[in-house]
Amino acid sequence: MKRNFTLLLWLCSIMFQARAQEILTLEDALKTTLSNNFNILLAKNDNNIDIEYTSLGSAGMLPAVTGTFSRSNSVQNSRQVRADGQVQQVSNAKNDNMSYGVNLNWTIFDGLGMFARRDRFKEIQRQGEAEIRYEVITQLSEVMATYYNLVQQKRLINALDTTITLSQYRVTLAENRLQIGKGSKLDLLNAKVDLNTDQTNLLRQLESFKNTKTYLNQLMTRDLSLNFDVEDEMKLDTDLKLGNLIEIADQQNPQIQLAIINNRVAELNLKTVKAERYPKIGLNSGYNWNESHSSLGFSTENKNRGLTYGVSASLNIFNGFLQNRNERIAKFQIKSAEIQIKQQKQDIQAQVRTLFQTYITNIELANVERQNEELAKENLNITMDKFRIGTITTLEVRTAQLNYINAMTRSYTAQYDAKVSEIRLKELTGETY
Repeated sequence: MKRNFTLLLWLCSIMFQARAQEILTLEDALKTTLSNNFNILLAKNDNNIDIEYTSLGSAGMLPAVTGTFSRSNSVQNSRQVRADGQVQQVSNAKNDNMSYGVNLNWTIFDGLGMFARRDRFKEIQRQGEAEIRYEVITQLSEVMATYYNLVQQKRLINALDTTITLSQYRVTLAENRLQIGKGSKLDLLNAKVDLNTDQTNLLRQLESFKNTKTYLNQLMTRDLSLNFDVEDEMKLDTDLKLGNLIEIADQQNPQIQLAIINNRVAELNLKTVKAERYPKIGLNSGYNWNESHSSLGFSTENKNRGLTYGVSASLNIFNGFLQNRNERIAKFQIKSAEIQIKQQKQDIQAQVRTLFQTYITNIELANVERQNEELAKENLNITMDKFRIGTITTLEVRTAQLNYINAMTRSYTAQYDAKVSEIRLKELTGETY
């Protein structure tokens, strides 16, 4: 008894601390996740990289300007024989050459490939934005499901706490009856075993509650040791319609949007490949300085500077039929992208239909189990009244207890399952929270 009483005090202390903790609302949990979640931050950073590629320079539409500088020196033993037979010979002749300048190269036409490349970079940027949206919806949905899991577990803990109170009352009553000679030791032992069983179940539930808190902290990307409490409310949206869900999912689901963007990228890739059939025309210009000195020769010093400019053109006439092959591959990629769109739409529609049926079933189960919970509670109250006056056995009391806790467990689980089905359905439709 002393051990049980100490354990009960410890459990009551835990429950009191839980009630005294700061309440974490679902809204706060979602806001924290949006700001801190690693997966969301990584998706945003990847999109920033995509944005950097969406520029005129990345597409090859701007000129390239380069500055050059070079200098060379040499020391040589030189000997020259001229046509008239004169011989000139110099030992350790010093020669040097220096040049520097600025050059410009600008491709002004490449079969419109530069425009196709820029459009492709823009689509890749849109792809990154869709991936951010997908990551946000996925992570927030997981946070919501985990939060309501904690709500469900909190209710179960309260139910188990009530059961322990009843079991403790049975132990006290059995001890009193045994002392006055109206009870048996067997009844007392059974009551103590049931109390220990209830305490064990509560300890297991508290362990699961703490582990789920750690997981929620992980999703929110904050200190894993932070303790908090959650709200008790779990409202169900019972107005979801299958037709509306399928229509919205077809328009907003991030995975479908990604498939559509991939198809657009494939089409732009074909334009880029076809641009190789056309000539490439470029402009080039520069302003350069050259200066050289020589110890031997017809001129010992040479200096020049000035502007150079010109135009260049090139055309791929034949490259071993690689152009035709590349175009065929690009067309196959477009075909694959179109198939993936249809496949993704069918997959999402199938998931919506399956989840909607689960959602309807869970809503009905939640209503049924809520009624069972009320009946089990009424049955337990009547049983306890009869037990107090000694008209029923402890076995009947325990049966009523177990029926009540099982009814509450099923009721809370059904409500939670219905809520998770609702969350997953809205996740498939691409709704943001």
